[in-house]
Amino acid sequence: MDPILSEVIARVPGWAGAMDLTVTPLGGGITNQNFRVEVGGESFVVRISGANTELLGIRRELEYAANRAAAAIGVAPQVVHFLRPEGYLVTRFIPGRALTQEEIGQPENIRRVAEILKRIHGMPPIPGTFSPFRIVETYAEIGRRYDVALPDNFDWLRQRKEEIEEALRRDPFTPRPCHNDLLIGNFLDDGEIRVLDWEYAGMGDVTFDLANFAVNHSFSEAQDHVLLEAYYGAATAARTARLRLMKTMSDFREAMWGIVQIGISQLDFDFRDYAAKHFRRMAERMNDPGWQHWLQEA
Repeated sequence: MDPILSEVIARVPGWAGAMDLTVTPLGGGITNQNFRVEVGGESFVVRISGANTELLGIRRELEYAANRAAAAIGVAPQVVHFLRPEGYLVTRFIPGRALTQEEIGQPENIRRVAEILKRIHGMPPIPGTFSPFRIVETYAEIGRRYDVALPDNFDWLRQRKEEIEEALRRDPFTPRPCHNDLLIGNFLDDGEIRVLDWEYAGMGDVTFDLANFAVNHSFSEAQDHVLLEAYYGAATAARTARLRLMKTMSDFREAMWGIVQIGISQLDFDFRDYAAKHFRRMAERMNDPGWQHWLQEA
């Protein structure tokens, strides 16, 4: 057994020395290690935090608070233990099934997720803030610190980022609790949609959550329309433009996340290719003939 996991098990009340305890590794993550632990007729998930994750903007105390708040309204697994100072998290195992990329893009499931996001965004305030604009800047500084090469057109990309921020300032948002990492692996369906992994949660712009969900699942314009109608009741020109701009920022954040991981991660994963994919996708959107129109409409 992993020595760190053995230490965690020894620190959880009632687990040390349990004769019926079994452990099964869970795959899917590219930041942390996750294990299913079955003991006393119950199932749990133990999450061992990756190294240097504070450089990714992760604050374990904030994650803990957000996960607890989301669990209280039934959209996240219940937190059973939180081990300090490392921030190791023990939650109840949800016996749901993972959704496929194709499934989550079906209109009915888009509407289900939209309803879940409205519930998340309606929670009481949670600790921490989230701005993709500030995160991109921070990640760039960290990437330079670790001598990770940025794209040749990075100054041009940053200028487009500033255009987005300026356009969105014309209609300021009210900060709401947001998840900010709506990847396919963070959804489970057990009859209800459950959302996992609250590492990047914080008070932010709900449009980023919508855009993050849409771009991570390669939504078409028609799927974007379904999402906006389900969330707001209507897909106006301004909401559509803001969504497209924030889809660009979601890719920018994801690309820069990859840049930081190139410098700090010890996992066997091609973060350089991961970053390049998101840089390509955001540049395509920035070069779209409708770019200036979106800036004006937003």
